[in-house]
Amino acid sequence: MEPFRHPLSPRYLEVDRQGVVFNAWYLAYFDDAMTAFLAARGLPYTDLIAGGYDVMLVRTELDWSGGLGYGDAAYVEVDVAAVGRTSFTLTFDVVRDGVSLCRGRTVYVLVTAQGNEKTPVPDRIRALLTPA
Repeated sequence: MEPFRHPLSPRYLEVDRQGVVFNAWYLAYFDDAMTAFLAARGLPYTDLIAGGYDVMLVRTELDWSGGLGYGDAAYVEVDVAAVGRTSFTLTFDVVRDGVSLCRGRTVYVLVTAQGNEKTPVPDRIRALLTPA
């Protein structure tokens, strides 16, 4: 299966005094790419919530090898690293001109939409995360 790619073009307000995207914005990029990834797999975030579920980020790691500038044409590549009983792990790779600039790995726990209680990943969602 082709990797999922979410387009990215940093806005002026996201760039710091050093001329590159401020580090905190990468988490926002990953969050945006995660919801687009789920939608592309057949689970728009609104449907996730309507189905009684939500996700909470519980761990993330980021490694930079370069920086994005204002208006750079890039994308975030998203892939599934693991699916557990109540969690799943996604990998993210910010790429510009074929070069990886920032890689991330994030663990999400599935919770109930009402009450935020940890809950097992149902088969329907598991199948979307791990296509044959």
